[in-house]
Amino acid sequence: MSKLRLPALVAAAALVIAACSGSASPTPSAAAASTAASPSAAAAGGGASVDIKNTAFNPTTITVKVGDKVTWTNSDGFAHTVTFDDNSADSGNLDGGKTFDHQFTTAGTFAYHCKIHANMKATVTVTG
Repeated sequence: MSKLRLPALVAAAALVIAACSGSASPTPSAAAASTAASPSAAAAGGGASVDIKNTAFNPTTITVKVGDKVTWTNSDGFAHTVTFDDNSADSGNLDGGKTFDHQFTTAGTFAYHCKIHANMKATVTVTG
């Protein structure tokens, strides 16, 4: 394969992958801004990832810094929500395989839960 074709193939593959991925539309808030992105993008910019699996948030407690983004990935085959107790953000129904990102702009402790499964609870601690 010629050297000129390889970059074009890599770029085309990246576009196909991007077109096939999806994410839920978060509800923005005054306390923090939310955006949708992939888990690797969140980790690259500073932040943490939470896996939603076996009807649980894993890990249940994380600590990040102000400005960091947390990405939740639903690894179950059914919907969950990431709903903050203070109503500052809500993922809406997050189907299996989808992600939800939330960027924390203020320090504090933020409890959240799944509206669908009352036993699912967790906490994000944001340090200055």
